[in-house]
Amino acid sequence: MEHVPPPIAADAAPRSVPRPRDVLELLKPVTWFPPMWAFMCGVVSSGVPLADRWGLLIAGMLLAGPLVCGNSQAINDWFDRHVDAINEPQRPIPSGRIPGRWGLGIAIGGSIISLVVGFLLGPVVGWATVVGLAMSWSYSAPPLRFKANGWLGPLVCAAAYEGVTWFTGAAVMAGGIPDSRIIWVLCMYALGAHGIMVLNDFKAVKGDAQSGVNSLPVQIGERNAAEIACWTMALPQVVVIILLARWGLHWPSAMVAFSLSMQVVLMQRVLAAPAANAPFYNATGTTLYVLGMLTSAFGLSVIV
Repeated sequence: MEHVPPPIAADAAPRSVPRPRDVLELLKPVTWFPPMWAFMCGVVSSGVPLADRWGLLIAGMLLAGPLVCGNSQAINDWFDRHVDAINEPQRPIPSGRIPGRWGLGIAIGGSIISLVVGFLLGPVVGWATVVGLAMSWSYSAPPLRFKANGWLGPLVCAAAYEGVTWFTGAAVMAGGIPDSRIIWVLCMYALGAHGIMVLNDFKAVKGDAQSGVNSLPVQIGERNAAEIACWTMALPQVVVIILLARWGLHWPSAMVAFSLSMQVVLMQRVLAAPAANAPFYNATGTTLYVLGMLTSAFGLSVIV
């Protein structure tokens, strides 16, 4: 008797058009929180009342999170599909749930929509969106592909996630270029976030090494990379503490100093076993870091 194979399940059948849930997974909603938090820090630091700007606030949060950040995830996943086939084969593109060149099409379409929304919010926000998108493409796409460089990649990513989005939040509320003191503080926190991005690289050391992505843990070893990450996170916060104190914001300065002291304690656990404890620090020390950002933003709102 001839054997008849069982029918292929609907989820296992080849697809020509991705499902909405797979597109949403490609855009990684869990990654939207950091830039949306930085955007809110910008909103708070501007000192502008929200009374008549709720529409701008909502549009700006959508721009920072689902649009620019979500789009950056699509860009990254498309150009990292061979790496993800090693590290995360279940991701939508290597698994085939986002078929053909749909991943690239989503990245391009998302960039266009982001630009339209950015310029609708004003020229300063529009050009900040251009900068953020340029960072997203240059981070992942050849020929620049900054993520292949363990020094430049985290810096570009940190500047986009923390610096540009904070600037955008303040610019949306102020209707133009934010106060120079806001720019000083956001630059320090963006620089410090370089260390956070380095710690994030520990989860993909194996795939990075096999695919030629020279992250810092791959280049200089996990212990050395962890030390650099800790110093990079700590020193810019010291500058923020000094700046806030010089501007007369003594309570915010003291609160950021306390936050940093707690981070330093937690850093000792990371240094003891970087790969194993990097997720622990991301859940604890990074939380303290971003709370310090918000504390600084509330302080700035009093003086700008």
